[in-house]
Amino acid sequence: MHADLDACPMEARSQSDLPDGAGWIYEPKWDGFRCLAFKRDGQIHLIAKSGKSLNRFFPEVVDRLAALPETRFGLDGELLARDGDAFSFEVLQARLHPAESRIRRLAQETPAIYALFDMLVDVDGSDLRPRPWSKRHGRLEAFLEVHQSADFTLTPGTTDRTLARTWLDEGKLEGVVAKAKDGAYVEGERDLIKVKRARTADCVIGGFRYASDAPVVGSLLLGLYDHEGKLNHVGHTSGFGGADKIALTRELEALRGGDGFSGRAPGGPSRWSTERSAAWEPLRPERVVEVGFDQVSDDRFRHGTKLLRFRPDKAPAQCRMEQLES
Repeated sequence: MHADLDACPMEARSQSDLPDGAGWIYEPKWDGFRCLAFKRDGQIHLIAKSGKSLNRFFPEVVDRLAALPETRFGLDGELLARDGDAFSFEVLQARLHPAESRIRRLAQETPAIYALFDMLVDVDGSDLRPRPWSKRHGRLEAFLEVHQSADFTLTPGTTDRTLARTWLDEGKLEGVVAKAKDGAYVEGERDLIKVKRARTADCVIGGFRYASDAPVVGSLLLGLYDHEGKLNHVGHTSGFGGADKIALTRELEALRGGDGFSGRAPGGPSRWSTERSAAWEPLRPERVVEVGFDQVSDDRFRHGTKLLRFRPDKAPAQCRMEQLES
């Protein structure tokens, strides 16, 4: 089982538009938690994109998979949770809580759905990853045909690029993922293509500045890792909406003591900045946020970004400069 526990998901690179041609299949890009699920000898292992276990946070998914009669399989998909008629990332985030009693209660109130889009290990134990997507998907369809349930759903797909474009234009999806029909499953590689409605990036919080008029956080300083493993300052974000700034400030202050940015660091004071607005607090690179942005110049955000959400499900090391490529 050790090889399964070390598995990592195949990833996607961003493009501005969908690829064209008969060799592509297009699927919705879900706004949930990416999750690999492996079963061997009755033991279930849910693995997040960060490589950490999700078993504790989604006991209902573990129980459902454990109840299936097969003793071996490997799946790739997305954990989703509903808030009314729509899927909600915030409902999923609420699961990442230290209290087991709260997790169990939420598992009953808002049980997660496992939306599947790939099969990595067949029920006979054979490794499907070297085989083309079309073969893997055929085995996944056969698996789900036997286990029809609202708790497990097959991600829809189409070969019609025009239809996939309408999914983007309607704005009901986070984006669309394009997969080569004859492509193997290459762990950790960005061989898939994703097109989002708007450009976003997952960034490490490398530091913060206090507000100019109060001892609370005013802006977050954002960083991305380059190919040398250095954390480079790429911009900032603010506008925390209804967030509790006092609680957030305490969380950030608890991370002080790190080097902040090991690569390019925030600039010093300018003639437009006061001593307080130029000063910043370096942090240990442990927190991740997703921001929306419009343009990039010199490998950094040209304008201020929009804070979309905190990403406790993402590992800081996954926040790389490649996200800024057009």
